Amino acid sequence: MLEETYLYEEIHAQPRVIETLLQSERETINSLASAIKKRNITFVLIAARGTSDNAARYANYLLGAYNQLPIALATPSLFTIYQAPPRLKNALVLGISQSGMSPDIVAVLEEGKRQGALTAAITNNPESPLAQSAEFVVNLNAGEERSVAATKTYTAELTAIAALSVALDENPRRFSALQSVPQAVQKVLEVQQNIAQIVPRYRYMRACVVIGRGFNYCTAFEMALKIKELTYTVVEPFSSADFLHGPFAMLEEGFPVFTIAPSGALQEEMQHFLKTIGDVHAESIVISDNADLLKLGRMQIPLPVQVPEWLSPIISIVPAQLFALDLAAERDIDPDHPRSLHKITQTH
Repeated sequence: MLEETYLYEEIHAQPRVIETLLQSERETINSLASAIKKRNITFVLIAARGTSDNAARYANYLLGAYNQLPIALATPSLFTIYQAPPRLKNALVLGISQSGMSPDIVAVLEEGKRQGALTAAITNNPESPLAQSAEFVVNLNAGEERSVAATKTYTAELTAIAALSVALDENPRRFSALQSVPQAVQKVLEVQQNIAQIVPRYRYMRACVVIGRGFNYCTAFEMALKIKELTYTVVEPFSSADFLHGPFAMLEEGFPVFTIAPSGALQEEMQHFLKTIGDVHAESIVISDNADLLKLGRMQIPLPVQVPEWLSPIISIVPAQLFALDLAAERDIDPDHPRSLHKITQTH
């Protein structure tokens, strides 16, 4: 029974986890925002791996769009193997890691501290080496995540990044929108019945692509990762713009294309994209809150609630998590213990 798995429990715990984070870490996040302003931070270097790397992709768009902060994703081997770290003057060096245990991520923050940069960690383990290396620590407060696949810690990371963005620009309307996210996620969890009905169609799917752009570029990567690790399917994520170049050649009749397309600035472009892949008779599966976009999909996963586009990655990943969970069950795979994987992976 799906309801008896840790992964099911953790996916459904997300509204509570997000609400707890927004309440418990507000003071820390506000203090970090004040330090960013006071110390004249001009860019952010983010160190992360795996799911947390996808949270960093969200920060790349969000902190750039709303806070005018250039974001760079760290190359940890420059710090650990090549011993050639970049100059970090006027930087916020931010580590994002559920466990806070990976030595290469810790090394990036340690070097930032050595150079006098502002350092911060977003982690579910406030006692971890990563947390000990940081001046500011945002505790995800997600509780133990016993399933190997990260779900509640991912949406908590996105929420922490969104809260930092809001704290930096002090816009009360954005703050109010952020406060509504736990209820929105709760509503989106209701799509599980819809997903359960379409998942058997993909029991024998061996390859697919996931498309997202803008704020939901991160969602494409995270959905692809969840399907890979939980169902052993070959999945590649793309932005819609990149896919229309060389990768478009892989499409043929019936090839599955998952498209994350919530309402927002990219609505017209995503409509054009869906029509283009429809012309070659690929199988389009659309995740959206927009009726016109859903109509362009061979299969539809409706988002039952609409949030501002900058918050949509927090809710649009939930159907993806549920799809990966249900597909694993359809294939008789234990979703809590994917083969060859461990909860904590330490890289150098």
